[in-house]
This record gives sequence, structure tokens and C-alpha cells, in this order.
Amino acid sequence: MTGFYDPAWLSGLILIPALAGVYVWITRQKKQEAIRFSRLAFVKSALGDAKKTRRSHMLFGIALFAIALLLIGLADPHIPLEQTKEGVNVVLVIDDSGSMQATDYQPTRIEAAKSAAGILIKSLDTKDNAGIVIFESGATTAAYLSPDKDRVREKLMAISPRSGQTAIGDGLALAIDMAKSIPNRKNVVILLSDGVNNAGVISPEEAVGFANSAGIQVYTIGMGSDQPAVLGYDWLGNPQYAQLDETTLQSIATNTGGKYFKSVDGQTLNEIYGNLNQQINREKEETSIKDVFIAGALILLLLELYLRYGRGRIIQ
Repeated sequence: MTGFYDPAWLSGLILIPALAGVYVWITRQKKQEAIRFSRLAFVKSALGDAKKTRRSHMLFGIALFAIALLLIGLADPHIPLEQTKEGVNVVLVIDDSGSMQATDYQPTRIEAAKSAAGILIKSLDTKDNAGIVIFESGATTAAYLSPDKDRVREKLMAISPRSGQTAIGDGLALAIDMAKSIPNRKNVVILLSDGVNNAGVISPEEAVGFANSAGIQVYTIGMGSDQPAVLGYDWLGNPQYAQLDETTLQSIATNTGGKYFKSVDGQTLNEIYGNLNQQINREKEETSIKDVFIAGALILLLLELYLRYGRGRIIQ
């Protein structure tokens, strides 16, 4: 919200009506003094013509307005603007478990996820930082938080498929630690998974608690197709299907102030990542606009001097 960082200067604004009152009083006194004398020439000189009087009032009004702007500027007013000074820490958490090798997304789920995540990284603002965490049976860092988005994308494309289980809690907890590594910024975590949390030492609920303690929003993406994706067959020949735990992903997003998105194919996945930059609630920061008021005051003072002493002035 709008505010003043040095509001004591605003008390000087009481001078404006005071000066205006003194000006009116002096003008009236001058007229009364003129009327008191009988010489016509003196009366005419004191009262002046209407044009000259209007000019005098205008010049005084400009001077008062300039003083008011100067006092407001000295009070250092601030307004909230879209944050551009510090940027945002964005950590991508990508499921790299065995189910991500399913081929219902072309060429595989993990490759489709890498391609879509690259779209988001490319769309981030210049001053944003990006980092990547991958998880399967445990979690590891694929790219440290950095403003060098091209380097982060290189690390993203170098991620190779693995065959472990799914440790959503571990991946989210590591991402939270990474987001906090560069302080004084808004932190956002974007987590993608296609499975059920069945590994790791930290539960998704515990990781959500860490996110809330740090004030970090978590956006989640569920990856799965309309038709069940076959991962393989057991020793009896029964098909094994990829299972998406939407309930857990929805809970993570809801409880951290983020949003949940469902992807059913490569196109929807690209659309989700392509629009996520606009979904991020970027913080506002208080930005000083005192220079605007001080510059306005100086312009008005220069205008007043020009009208009083410059070309086109009325010789008094």
C-alpha cells in the first residue's frame, strides 16, 4: 500500500493554507490603504487592472503548488510496483522414477517433462533464479539455483531416466532448502510427478510443513494419460500400470497456496508449463516516487520565474 518513509515533512503542508491566508490578507490591506487616500493615481496603481491582478494570483498559486510538491517529495512517498529488483527463486522438482519411462508421452514421460520444463525456464524474467531437483527413491540436485537460465536448461536436458520408486516428500523438502539458499526473494516450487509417494524418509505432509514455515508456494503437476499406461508385467504376466496420486498433489498445492494442474498428454503439459510464469504471484515492492514530486516542484518554480521575469512579462 502507498505510504511515506519520512512523513514528518508533511506537517509543512499546513504552511500552504497559512501562506494563502497571508496573501489574501495582504491583498485586502493593500486595497484598503488605496481607498484611504484620495489620489486617483495612487488608487489606480494600488488596485491595478484586472489582468495584472489575475497574473499576480496565478504566480502565487504556482509557487504554493511547487512548495506543496516539494514537501510531499521530501516525505519520500512509496507505491507498490511489480517486483523487478530482486526477482523470484523458481525451483523445478521433477519425478525421475521408473514410471517416467512410460511411452504414453512421446518419446517418454521424462523427455516430455524435460521439454515442457524448458519452456518455463525460458519464459522466466531476467532477474529470476531457476534451479532443478529430481527425485526417485531419494532426491538430488540437478541444477543449483542460478540466474543463468541457459545453463540450468543444459542441466535439465542432461537428466537421464532412472528406475527407482517415488519419494515426493524428499524431492519437495530438498527443493524448499534450495529455494531458501538465496534470501530476500519470493520463492516458488513447481513439482511434477506421475506416481504415488512410496519411498524416501520425509513424507509429503512433513514437506508441506517445511514449505509453510518458509512461506513458499508449491504448484503441482500431475502427469498421466486418459488411458492406463503399462509399465511392464509381473512374473505371472499381469500388466503393471502407472498410478497417479492426484489427491496428494492437490493437497500439497492447496496447503501451500499454490495450484494443481493435470496433464494428460504432451500438448497439455507444454501448455501448463508455458503458462506457469503468469501464474506466479509476484510480490510487490515499495518503490520511491519522491523524485517525481521534486522534479514537478522544480518545473513549477522555473515556470513561475519565466512568467515573472521572462519574455512576455508585464513590466510593473
